[in-house]
Amino acid sequence: MKRILEVALGLVTSIGGFLEIGSITTAAQGGAAFTFQLGWAVALGTICLALLLEMSGRLAAISKHTIVDAIRERFGFPFSLFPSVIVLVVSFLVMASELGGVALALQFVTGIGIRWWALPIAAVAWLLLWKGTFGMVEQGVSLLGLVTLVFLVGAIKLHPDWGAVAHGLVPTMPSHEPAHYWFIAVSILGASITPYLFIFYSSGAIEDKWDSSYLPINRITAGVGTLFGGALSLMVLVVAGSVLVPRGIQVDSVEQVALLLTHVLGRWGFILVVASLAIGPFGAVAEIALASAYIAAEELGWNWSEDVAPRDAARFSMFYTVLVFLSVLPIALGLDPLKLTMISMVLTAASLPVSVVPFLLLMNDERYVKEHKNGWIGNTAVALIVLMSCVLAVVSIPLQFMGG
Repeated sequence: MKRILEVALGLVTSIGGFLEIGSITTAAQGGAAFTFQLGWAVALGTICLALLLEMSGRLAAISKHTIVDAIRERFGFPFSLFPSVIVLVVSFLVMASELGGVALALQFVTGIGIRWWALPIAAVAWLLLWKGTFGMVEQGVSLLGLVTLVFLVGAIKLHPDWGAVAHGLVPTMPSHEPAHYWFIAVSILGASITPYLFIFYSSGAIEDKWDSSYLPINRITAGVGTLFGGALSLMVLVVAGSVLVPRGIQVDSVEQVALLLTHVLGRWGFILVVASLAIGPFGAVAEIALASAYIAAEELGWNWSEDVAPRDAARFSMFYTVLVFLSVLPIALGLDPLKLTMISMVLTAASLPVSVVPFLLLMNDERYVKEHKNGWIGNTAVALIVLMSCVLAVVSIPLQFMGG
């Protein structure tokens, strides 16, 4: 019964924690610009993330190593430091954009500008990390994030052409604005396959003391939970394509996303979408700060755990404290959250090879995963993910200038 409850909780938190500002805005932009044609990018990103999460959980359960710790041990500190620094820089930009998303949601409700909300939001996120446990960070906000199911309700009530939605799951060439099409596709993939997610997942497995008996739970949580979460992201694209395309509206501000469901759900549609824009990104701020502290502590050999008192992991706690409050600066200085989100998603896509390639090599190393190393199916998926991440690294920055 305990394991059944763990599976259920893992599924619920995976679904509720999937949608954040990056996933919501990139899917909305894709739907507004190309109707359902970019559904394949959402599906591809979701499948890749599910595979990476399953592998990171398997690595942690069998080897008792996090991804960062295993890369440092296997390849040496000088090698591991470079991807860690790259991931930290990109994650900081993502965290700042998530903070901006929460601030915008509060601006919708109160009318007070986002610059004034940045510091209070950071303070609440820091307090959650300082006083809370790993379970509170991982599960508490994610359970509230189930409010994002409103996009599923909205999509069903809009009665879209589900045949066209299914057709969009198959990659096709764009009929117009090819540079913009591929820019949004790369942004969607960057929003889905964010390195902090599988780094956070592996560190969380160590926090929860996983062993080989958790492998079935890991497969269900990483696979089924992520796929359901990706389905919600697809529903955002469907809603945007159904509501905005007939009106010729492009998404160039988060305010337009907040109004997506007023057409079918009225005031409650607005309230629930704004709640989604606040809760999901707030959870991402806390998770990114914690994941970044995990990276620094594991790379530099500090004591770390979210489940111990801050004084018992002082450098770990200080790192997430400084990072959370530094993330206030881009928003306080007036950077547009949507533009910051799109830039950070593209940079995430560009940075994928440095974080993904060494991790995937570990999944074939018997010293770490023993008899649970990847089989031919897993290795085929690995090869495709590596190839895709290298392509994204090459094209993402030029697309930012050509189609962003």
